[in-house]
Parts: sequence; structure tokens; C-alpha cells
Amino acid sequence: MKIAIRNGRLIDPASGSDRQVDVFIAAGRIVAIGEAPSGWHGNRDIDASGCIVAPGLVDLAVHVKRGTLATEMAAAAAGGVTSMVCSPDTDPVLDEPGLVDMLRWRAQSFHGARLHPLGALTKELAGEQLAELSKLSLAGCIAFSQADKPIVDHQVLLRAMQYATTFGFAVWLRPEETHLAKGGVAHEGEMATRLGLAGIPSSAEIIALATHLELARVTGTRLHVCRVSTADAVEMLREAKRRGIRVSADVAVHQLHLTDVDIGHFDTQCRLTPPLRSARDRDALRAGVLDGTIDAIVSDHTPRPDGSKQLPFAEAAPGASGLETLLSLTLRFADAVGVDPAQALAWITQRPAGVANLSAGRIALDAPADLCVFDATAYRIVNRAGLRSAGKNSPFLGYELPGVVRATVAGGHIAYELAA
Repeated sequence: MKIAIRNGRLIDPASGSDRQVDVFIAAGRIVAIGEAPSGWHGNRDIDASGCIVAPGLVDLAVHVKRGTLATEMAAAAAGGVTSMVCSPDTDPVLDEPGLVDMLRWRAQSFHGARLHPLGALTKELAGEQLAELSKLSLAGCIAFSQADKPIVDHQVLLRAMQYATTFGFAVWLRPEETHLAKGGVAHEGEMATRLGLAGIPSSAEIIALATHLELARVTGTRLHVCRVSTADAVEMLREAKRRGIRVSADVAVHQLHLTDVDIGHFDTQCRLTPPLRSARDRDALRAGVLDGTIDAIVSDHTPRPDGSKQLPFAEAAPGASGLETLLSLTLRFADAVGVDPAQALAWITQRPAGVANLSAGRIALDAPADLCVFDATAYRIVNRAGLRSAGKNSPFLGYELPGVVRATVAGGHIAYELAA
């Protein structure tokens, strides 16, 4: 399909481009920026007047199940996401090459976002025996992770990192010390005490992160720290980068807006992993994003069925749908800290693409035609009916947020277009 995106403001953080210009797409790639190619005859024109034309969003933290892949791909397109990294805790776990092949084939059949799977670091994510990392890499896994299931035996983790380093694989880990976090459902602090909820102390993240960073230092592993949530962890990452440890990090976008106070009267929409932390933690996370200590903002998209949220807080399933609010919440954060749209877009396009080593997150000649057209001045109210994800759960239900996606082009196909 030949597509022309006309009259839009092109913002490409990777090149620093910010100008009014047309974009032309053919055979899944960008064939011209500015003037149309000689003899151009397009199939479709997208009028981007008053809109920003940006690289398609790159989301490093998406949880999907095979039965809901179609709805989550639709949610990604509606949110402007054209590249998403899938956690290995699917059902079944991504610890066999055949399972990875099947998931990638199904995702490709939807002509939507490019799905990049993380392989399981250990078989069944049990933390005992290494998965066949080389075979999983050949099947298309871009890195290896334990999702939300830590490796308790540090000898196993050491060997996993040594093996990964030998073959140049990256290891993605969420730091949480299992025994300190056991039974906890909220940030350990005044709010949890007042509500009578079992707490997860900040030390659970800090102690695990210290272990991960030290093992990364001695093995030389490329470590990506997933969903940082505490102020002390941000400072540890800042120091690790100063010391030359090969580490990157991301933060869930809801952590930049909400705190444990937002749990209110046991609002299960705010039952998340890691938990919402204190205002001090939130402010440190914001500072970490602004100074580059934290490399990327992610949705941590974890859709849940209604029944799993309509329970007492401690029994409710943690997680929230986030693909469709990632752009809006990033723009809202940028406005709160006085950052321009180009820098805000870098956190959800260029920089996460760099973390995952993907050829995405940029607008350039002959680059893949993955683009998001959105109106930064328009607002919409987040509601259940408007969410395409199978999970209608979000802590931002009822919020009025900026940034309305008008069209998403993924691989040269129009994956989403807002009805007039």
C-alpha cells in the first residue's frame, strides 16, 4: 500500500527533526520526506493537519496471553504503539523455540505492532534450570527475562549471566527480594498501615538491585532493570552508570503520576506490581527520567479480567491495562515537568528502541514505516467502553488526558484510524 501523510508536524527525536512536512510510504518503508517521489500515485492520504507525526511508540513492557493477543494488538494500534516487547510469562511460558515461533507468527498475521518476545531465562521461569537461550535467540527472542518471578538461587543467576555474556545476550530483570516482599500488596508505609495492608518495603527492591548490579559488574552482562519504583534504586542506578556498569532501566508511566495515597479506600485499580510508592519515590523517578538515569518509560500493560479486580484489595490481581494510555500519560508528565514534545517522545520511541536494540523509533528514509499521528492538543476521557484491551482495568479511568491518536501506521499498513 502507498500512503501519504500530509500537512503534519513531523517530530523525530532520533534526528532532532521538528518541521512541517509530508511523509510518503510504499512497500512498508518510508520512501520520501518532503516532496513526493517521481510519479507518485498513492492509495491513501492521511490528513495530519494540526497533528504531530511521530515514530510509532516502542513499549518495553507488555504482558499478553495467547487467547487475548488479537485484542491487545488492537489496543497497541489504538495507542500508537508499533513495537512492543512481550514478557515471557505467557501461557505457556516462552521457554521453547516452537512457542516463540507460534507467538510471532500469530502477531504478524494481525498486521499491527511488531511483537518482540523476551525468552524465559530459566525453564518455566522456575529459577532452577537455564532455558535453551541460544535456540530461543534464533527463534527471535531479543533478550531474556524472569518476568515477575525472581531467581532465588544466586548461583543460578550468576551462571545465567555468565552464559548470556558469552553469547552477547541481554538479561532483563525486575529487582525484588522474594522473602522481603512475600505477602505484601502495597508499599510499606503510612498508607498501608492505615488500611491494614501487608507492605512491600523499598528494601525488597534495593537489596535485589544491589545483587543484580554486582553480578552484572563481575560478568559484564548487559543488564536491563525493569520497572524501577524507589528513590534509592534510582540513585544506585545513577552510580552504577557512573562506574561503567552496562545497565539500563525503565519505569512504568503510572509511577510518574500516582503514589500509594491513590489507593484511597482500597481501589483495586491501583493494585500494581511493583506497588505505587511514596511521593518521595515518585519525585525521584521523575528526576531519574529527566537526567537519563532511567532510559525509557513503559506501559507495563497487564490486562486483567473484571472478576480478578472485583475482590478485596489484597486478593485482587495486580496490574493494569496501559497500551492505550502510554502516549497520553507521557505527554501529561512532560507538561508537568516543563519538557517539550520532542523530548517526551524520545522516552517512548528512540530511547526504548535503543535499549532493546530495535530498528524502530525513528523517521528516516528507507526506515520501517511505523508512525503515529496524534493531536497533542485534544483531550479524551479514559473510560471502559473506549478501551480496546481485553482488560478494562486502569487507575486512570475517568481521567481527562491529552493526546488523541488519529492514525497508526505499522509496517506500511494502517493499523488504526480514528473514525471521523
